[in-house]
Amino acid sequence: MVEEPANPPRSRLARAVVLAALALAFAGFCALGAWQVKRLAWKLDLIERVESRVHAVPTEAPGPETWAAFDAKGNEYRHVYLYGEIYAWMPAYTQAVTEQGPGYWMLLPYKTEQGWIVWVNKGFVPPDYKREFEQKMVDPAPGYRRITGLLRVTEPGGGFLRKNDPANGRWFSRDVEAISAANHLGNIAPYFVDADYDASAPQWPRGGMTVVKFRNSHLSYALTWFALALLAAFAFWRFAREGRPSPR
Repeated sequence: MVEEPANPPRSRLARAVVLAALALAFAGFCALGAWQVKRLAWKLDLIERVESRVHAVPTEAPGPETWAAFDAKGNEYRHVYLYGEIYAWMPAYTQAVTEQGPGYWMLLPYKTEQGWIVWVNKGFVPPDYKREFEQKMVDPAPGYRRITGLLRVTEPGGGFLRKNDPANGRWFSRDVEAISAANHLGNIAPYFVDADYDASAPQWPRGGMTVVKFRNSHLSYALTWFALALLAAFAFWRFAREGRPSPR
């Protein structure tokens, strides 16, 4: 009686299917790795461009003639200046969490010499100071003044799992259109400006707290995909060897 081998050889069809699947996996992993390398180059270029904008000499904030074709990605974090008349009696507070702890961003509308309005984020305010600012904040020096800061794109809708509540003045994001509508303001710029830090200003609100940071994990992702491609190639080699006749 002839006993069957404990581990019968794989059929040619099954081996072909496995090898084809491993070849496809190898190609797919290589493609994903190459894509992450391209994303890495794009991210490094973005970081360099944003850093150059942040530290550049301020340029004039975009006016109404540019708003129809306003490019958010091409303008965000630009260092800009504007001349405006502050509406100190019309603050808007949006909830914020910063290195100073939880609190609010204090936004004030600035009316430019040309008549259009920009919301300016004057900076961070702790919760204990919010009521004091709401009651006592008045324009200390009426007239136009120059302000510099970083141009930021409007944040419509609200925060994570928290929608803005215009009716009750509760804001979780800096949505300039909704905040303007709630305050009956028109001719509003489609962006806001994070004011620069001013050492001569009072402690609160504190400007210059914009966090310019981009998550960059593309290199680790690329190495992971290429490592998986190598594993697929090794497995392909092992399966291919099993199909070869044994040397006599």
